[in-house]
Amino acid sequence: MSATSNASEPAWHCLAAAEVVARLRTDPLRGLSTRAATDRLEDYGPNALAEGRQRGLVAIFLGQFADFMILVLLAAALLSGFIGEPMDTLAILVILLLNAAIGAAQEFRAERAVAALRRMAALRASVVRDGRHQSIDAAELVPGDLVILETGNQIPADLRLLEVNGLQIDESTLTGESSTVAKSSEALTDAELLVADRSNLAFKGTSVTHGRGLGLVVTTGMQTELGRVGRLLATEKGVKTPLQIRLARFGRYLALAVLAVCAVVFATGLLQGQPPMLMALTALSLAVAAIPEALPAVITVSLALGARKLSRHQTLVRNLPAVETLGSVTVICSDKTGTLTRNLMHCERVLADGVASPTLRSADAGSPWRDLGQALALCNDVVPGDGESEAVGEPTELALYQAAERAGYAKSEIETALPRVAEIPFDSRRKLMTTLHRETDGVVAYVKGAPEVLLQRCEYRLASAGRQAVDAAAVCEAARELAEQGYRVLAVAQRRFDERPVLPDEMERQLTLLGMVALIDPPRPEAAAAVAECRGAGITPVMITGDHPGTARAIAMRLGMADEAAEVLTGRELAALSDTELERRIATTRVYARVSPEQKIRIVKALQAGGEFVAMTGDGVNDAPALKRAGIGIAMGGKGTDVAREAADMVLLDDDFATIVRAVREGRRIFDNIRKFVK
Repeated sequence: MSATSNASEPAWHCLAAAEVVARLRTDPLRGLSTRAATDRLEDYGPNALAEGRQRGLVAIFLGQFADFMILVLLAAALLSGFIGEPMDTLAILVILLLNAAIGAAQEFRAERAVAALRRMAALRASVVRDGRHQSIDAAELVPGDLVILETGNQIPADLRLLEVNGLQIDESTLTGESSTVAKSSEALTDAELLVADRSNLAFKGTSVTHGRGLGLVVTTGMQTELGRVGRLLATEKGVKTPLQIRLARFGRYLALAVLAVCAVVFATGLLQGQPPMLMALTALSLAVAAIPEALPAVITVSLALGARKLSRHQTLVRNLPAVETLGSVTVICSDKTGTLTRNLMHCERVLADGVASPTLRSADAGSPWRDLGQALALCNDVVPGDGESEAVGEPTELALYQAAERAGYAKSEIETALPRVAEIPFDSRRKLMTTLHRETDGVVAYVKGAPEVLLQRCEYRLASAGRQAVDAAAVCEAARELAEQGYRVLAVAQRRFDERPVLPDEMERQLTLLGMVALIDPPRPEAAAAVAECRGAGITPVMITGDHPGTARAIAMRLGMADEAAEVLTGRELAALSDTELERRIATTRVYARVSPEQKIRIVKALQAGGEFVAMTGDGVNDAPALKRAGIGIAMGGKGTDVAREAADMVLLDDDFATIVRAVREGRRIFDNIRKFVK
């Protein structure tokens, strides 16, 4: 089973729809009966995330006084009162109460991370029971329920999709990846697939952005992917900051030293014939004087001022000790999409008429470039902007639309001359999208999709000299080379018909290849310089992404994080390693691809076992446990989920890796100031 699955559950994505229906004893047309649903609700429990054991704010507040250094200061406060120094007692108590309030706020925030996870659950679900469509409380869903999905719906449980019609789901809340996912109902063959690759499953907490579907509930409540992350979040423990570790050690040494000195002074006085009460008061006064009661106040003020400075660098500090922690960071584990890259697909290479160009070319009628430009402008579902608002669409389609518009192929103008009369939506099984447009003397079908699929349907390619036989092997090789460089490659083709109606199957046969486009989410302009600055400061930047290894390597090479010979460790390879082997490999690995939430935690723990102090960035729900485990968790403010932000110590308001580097620089200054005072 995959590391991302519940061990007791079958690999639902590998089972045919009919087998899933049989295993869950459901009627695929009428759904469950009310009686069966009631019985299963008793067996499985409600479809809700567990509340877990929660401490109240008072209990959390009192728990802050369990620290050894705090106990030493409490003892100092009592001694000050005993020897007649009420102002010292009051000052120490005020400082301790302030520190306890800060610590309690931090722990209470961690409790809210789990609460934010529960808020993601849908309230209602549309189901088929007793052969009728019904709207029920989502908490009443049970395995075997048939759920109807429509645009705008939130997925109420983990579903195995039985029917899809252009169904696309936004899984960014769970995975952190911004692109919508096209879904299918076909069984998959690889039981080890990551959540993001299970195209026939829909996950609790995600939402439908396009199309319709019918799904069968396979897991509910804490057995869902969202529930699994909740368990990790509830059980994963944070780590103490270097300052907290040093202060605890300092408190122990100080207490022992003070006790020893006071004992010597008391004993010496008695041997010299001094009154016992006088020597006791002298020893107590010495103990109070030796304890640096101002230390917590100085640290708190320094951290608060540091947090204020960091806010000017687009960094919101949620956990005050994190300010000092920044100064101790030795490794930054960063997500790729949106942090190291722009989170914006861009067309970087266009191939047409036997020529490779960095941009789409403008051309007159009859040129392959013009046909390709029109196809890119029309074969998409982008809604053009109106001057006041920007164009809206799926990231890949938006990149194609913008490439066409920059070359002068404006969709709104071309669509007036070539109106759309039919379409075949993209789905992950066909890997194609087709639109049909009316021309003056007939209709034209524009098709785009995966090169290996589209080329099987192409008989010709369009060249300046006219249509020619297509060399599919050569085109596929060119596409493969681009893919190895980290590009997402799409092929584009067309077919003209004299008249309508045209059968759907005819629209995607005997096609003429127009060209290919290579897309990539490029690095942020300032990211490479930030990576270089990290290295110069003795900090190792590490990329951890859910993206494909080829794309991860390509971006890492552009940023200077890796070279061609560098190892990219995938989630599947990582799963086969023991903890000892991982600790050995981790010393030289800078790029991790296709990793699961549990594997992110393993990476962080392995780095910590090697003596590193780790900062971790994240934005999706599945990043939250690793954010909590890292020495400092940094959530994205722009594209991050509430769950990730609640679990993190800091929030990056501009989602920029360079901002992390600036924050670390500021953290080191603050750390040095605190260290000077302690010395």
